Amino acid sequence: MKILQSSGVPIYQQIADQLQADILSGKMKQGEYLPSIRGLAKDLKISVITTMKAYEQLESTGLVTAVQGKGFYVNAQDSEMMKEQHLRKVETALLEAIQAADIAGMPDSELVATLNTLLSMKEN
Repeated sequence: MKILQSSGVPIYQQIADQLQADILSGKMKQGEYLPSIRGLAKDLKISVITTMKAYEQLESTGLVTAVQGKGFYVNAQDSEMMKEQHLRKVETALLEAIQAADIAGMPDSELVATLNTLLSMKEN
């Protein structure tokens, strides 16, 4: 797991985002336990409280469940829920792109052309 101190994104959010990506991509499977809170905090050289906040955020989304004395494990993922999570991420990223384009003075037609170019590059 990589944490960027200067990214502007809170550390707990970076942890939650990376674990969420691993869960939604299937890299972490149903029933698999997340690294211990203390262990992850030690590995990343961060506060236990920061790690706990990330895990609690994942729990609030329903991706993981806490088990007293054992830690957090990955819940079964409903394919519809997974699709919704991915769609939400796409919408968020596109909204950020639209805002950045507006700030840069980029016309909508140029933004759409840029998206189409990027999509065509993905297909190759």
